[in-house]
Amino acid sequence: MEVKVKGIYKHFKGDYYLVEDIAIHSETDEKLVIYRALYGTNVLYARPYKSFIDKVDKIKYPNIKQEYRFELQNIKSKNI
Repeated sequence: MEVKVKGIYKHFKGDYYLVEDIAIHSETDEKLVIYRALYGTNVLYARPYKSFIDKVDKIKYPNIKQEYRFELQNIKSKNI
């Protein structure tokens, strides 16, 4: 799966996030997803890319229907 910059993603626990950008850690060269909460105070987060695209642990969360930790949402304008 490839993460879409400026895409809106739903976390498997229900909240929505906007991916702001992809960054590279200055010391380890690890790819990081920079994303903002679309609720509350709109906190900005960074998470390892591999963790962002991981599948939901179905053993720990057996009742979750979503396959991936974060899933891209197809949100259409009301004006179309």
